[in-house]
Parts: sequence; structure tokens; C-alpha cells
Amino acid sequence: MLLSFTKRVWDGRWGYIFLAPAYIPFLIFIAYPLVQGVWLSFYRAGLNRAKWRFIGLDHYVRLFTTDHVFQIALKNTFLFVLIVVPVVMIISLFIAVIIFPLKRNAQSFFRAALYLPVVSGGVILAGVWIYIFNRDYGLLNYVLDVLGVFKLLGSENIGWLGQPGTALLALSTVVISWTIGVPLILFLAGLGAIPEILYDAANIDGANVWQQFRKITLPLLRPTVLFVLVTTTINVFQIFVVVLMMTGGGPANATQTIMFRIYQHGFLFYKFGNASAMAVVLLIIIGTVAVGQFKLLDRQTDY
Repeated sequence: MLLSFTKRVWDGRWGYIFLAPAYIPFLIFIAYPLVQGVWLSFYRAGLNRAKWRFIGLDHYVRLFTTDHVFQIALKNTFLFVLIVVPVVMIISLFIAVIIFPLKRNAQSFFRAALYLPVVSGGVILAGVWIYIFNRDYGLLNYVLDVLGVFKLLGSENIGWLGQPGTALLALSTVVISWTIGVPLILFLAGLGAIPEILYDAANIDGANVWQQFRKITLPLLRPTVLFVLVTTTINVFQIFVVVLMMTGGGPANATQTIMFRIYQHGFLFYKFGNASAMAVVLLIIIGTVAVGQFKLLDRQTDY
């Protein structure tokens, strides 16, 4: 068996040589730090390497027993996923279906406009949304005041980022606004791959728009839908920039997430072992969700 494996490697040596420029950086900057992080999670480790001490699974036990902030962060992270992912899927698919029949120039305009937040940078967009959500001079409160919403509710300006009841929803709105672009492009590509003859046949049979969408568009878009679902879920689980820039995990840990907690322990508190344990937990969660979704993808796309 070893000789057979060695022969296969030798026969494909040129392929491995050409792949080396991509795999060597992967091994150095991704695989090695991943293994190092798992190893570090079993140590109480700080800035002084001489004081590192092996403690086994103590970090993991503490995360799920006495670290209440981490447990809040875990709950908030799942809430982000449950809010953002379905909304992004529905809105991006809805917009894609609307703009797909448009002429090429019009379609390109909407592609560029809705994809622009993806390449604009989270820091810039967070600054814009901080202004929008500002309690005293923010655009959102101004619009609601002009529309008479505050008078109708008998309330004053809302501090969207300063109240535990609204902060998480406000950040979810921000994440949705700059996450729609990529799924939209993918859905448009998927729609373009559906043969037009199927819709012509449906029109001849008298199928209405909803029936065509349900019987033709959705089934043939299923691989794209599930791919978007997997990638969007993974990205939202790693939400960080919007929390760092807009709320810092507050108020009262209402927007605390696992990624932000990892940043705090690793780069502010210098508790590298604890931060690594949190990262491993997040890795296990994302891996479990991704594997489950890929199994669903394999089963549902077996036509």
C-alpha cells in the first residue's frame, strides 16, 4: 500500500510542484496556526512564555460553566445567524429575480450598486451607520420624527446602539446591508444558467409567475441557494468588525459575539490560551453547521 501511494505521488509530482505556491502559504499561515491554536487552548498562556502552564480542558469547562459573558456571546452569535442569514437569503433572491429580466445595462447598474458595500470596507460603512443610528442627530430618528412615528408612539428619540433591546437588531441591519451583494451576484448567475425554454413551455401550459418560480426557478436554483446558505452562515458566525466599530460588545454585553470575545481575550487581556479555546469552540460550531448543510446540499441536489 505504501509503495502504491508513493508511486501515485511520484507520478503526479508535477501537479504537486505546480500546486506548491498555493499550498505552502496555506500550510504556513493557516494550517500551522490552526494546529498551534488548538495546542495553545490546553495551556494557561500569557505574554510571559516561561509562565505557561498545561491545564488540559480547564478552559473549555470554564467557558460553559462560569464564563457567563462567553455564554451571552454564544447566544448573541446564534441570534445574529438566525436573523441575518434568512433575511439576506430572501432579500437577495427577491432582488435577483426582479432585476434579472432587465436589460443588460440596467442589470449591471444594480449589480454594481448593491455589490458596492462589499468592497467599501466595514470600517467606512460602520462609520456611516453610526451616524444613521445616532440618538440626537441620526438620520433614522429624523425620518421617524418627520413621519410622526414618535408622536404616534408617545416616545422620544431612540438610542438604537445604546439600548440592549435595539442594539442587536441595529447591528443585524448593518450586517444585512453589506452582506446582500455576494448572494445577489451568485443568484443572478444561477438564474442565467436556467434554460429559457423551460419558461416558454410553462407559459404555453398557462403557468403563472408564482407557479414558474416555485416549479422551475427554485428547484433549479437549489444548488446555488444552499451554497449561499453555507457561505453566508460561515461569514455571519465570524462577525467582528461591526461589533468592534459600533458598540464594543455593549450595552451590557447585548452585542457581544464569540469573535469579539476572542479579540478581547487575545489582544486586550493577553489570555492566549482562553482565546484559543474560544476559537476552537467556534471552529467546531462552524464546522458542524457547514457539514450538516453540505450533507443537505448533497441530498437535495441529487436529481
